[in-house]
Amino acid sequence: MRWIGLAFCALAAIALLPAPASRAQGLDIPSLLGQSGSLSLSLSRFQHFRDGLWPEARRKGVSRPTFDRAFAGVVPDPDVLAKAARQPEFATPPWEYVEARVSERRIGNGKEKLGEFNGVLDAVEATYGVDRYVVAAIWGMESAYGHILGDRDIVKPVIQSLATLAYLGTSNRRRSFGRSQLLAALQILEARDTTPERMLGSWAGAMGHTQFIPTTYLAYAVDFDGDGRRDIWDNPADALASTASYLKRSGWKTGQTWGYEVELPANFNYDLAGRGHARSIAEWAKLGVTRTHGREFPRPGDVGWLETMAGARGPAFLMLPNFRAIMRYNNSSAYALAVGHLADRLRGGDAFQRAWPSDDRLLAGAERMELQRLLRARGFGVSKIDGKIGPNTRRALRAFQARIGMVPDGFATKSVLDRLRQAS
Repeated sequence: MRWIGLAFCALAAIALLPAPASRAQGLDIPSLLGQSGSLSLSLSRFQHFRDGLWPEARRKGVSRPTFDRAFAGVVPDPDVLAKAARQPEFATPPWEYVEARVSERRIGNGKEKLGEFNGVLDAVEATYGVDRYVVAAIWGMESAYGHILGDRDIVKPVIQSLATLAYLGTSNRRRSFGRSQLLAALQILEARDTTPERMLGSWAGAMGHTQFIPTTYLAYAVDFDGDGRRDIWDNPADALASTASYLKRSGWKTGQTWGYEVELPANFNYDLAGRGHARSIAEWAKLGVTRTHGREFPRPGDVGWLETMAGARGPAFLMLPNFRAIMRYNNSSAYALAVGHLADRLRGGDAFQRAWPSDDRLLAGAERMELQRLLRARGFGVSKIDGKIGPNTRRALRAFQARIGMVPDGFATKSVLDRLRQAS
């Protein structure tokens, strides 16, 4: 999911078809391995890594022919490491993330796919009880309904990517991830669900129409059409059913939605926002929280929590248990909101009623630390200067905002930092 499948990045190792000449010529293996010496020595060290993997693969049921075919022609891919190392200076604001992914084009294409795969989605929904529009939305988010799977500038051979991560990952955690996913990918090949040539995915090893990482695939993928293979690469029915299977086992509640956009009353206490303050919708209504577009809440007994991803100036949402199920697919609130909103738009729903504060921006790491230092210097009790906007920093920020007459929502942006800088 999210090009890491269920959750996180994966880097795939490739069972190469011969690499395009431009890519093969661009591989500077000695430099890539961070070692001096000849190309043959560098490759021999990678082969030593590969050979050391074989006993563990054998213990997991992988045969020698499968292992050898998977690694035929595989060498480390520097592009995988470049993508793994790329860290943007500024976090992507939730409004940019959601608006980029819930585009009119994606909505239109999704409606076409809903018609094309109506029978499949009927069967998937009947089998797993998961809303077809959410399943379709994840398909759209993960691979543009399969469109990007044909783009060889995006997809990579999974064995090569994961072998690169397992061998050259820049941290123990990354190497451990690459190794565990590489072994799982070999088990998939042993089961004959696909071939090394067809096992394509993201630089991080997320695979197929709905982007499963290999360990998630082994745990949750299904053979929905009964042809004996769990084919999420070339068979949308298997991919869509596998996604529904995962969501169901992640706690999806049939007949319920992911959440609602809501309006908050004047002088709302933003201390009540966050997952730790969940309560029934009836209780939220007593606090003055109403649904947008003049609609009623269908089930006042449902329990949800309030999310304000852009502070008081942006939309607010009551999130329900199905939102957590979507976050099991990708542990990002912005991702889950985009999936839920795209599902609603595919169903014929409206755009958000309240606009995003697109004239502001989130803070970079150094700015977040500056914000904390300024709050502490002005007596607002920040305990750590670590650049993490957690509960303690938000409480301090709300106190500052209240003091200067701003809405105390605790949302850290450039405009708030500017006010802190100006404060005497």
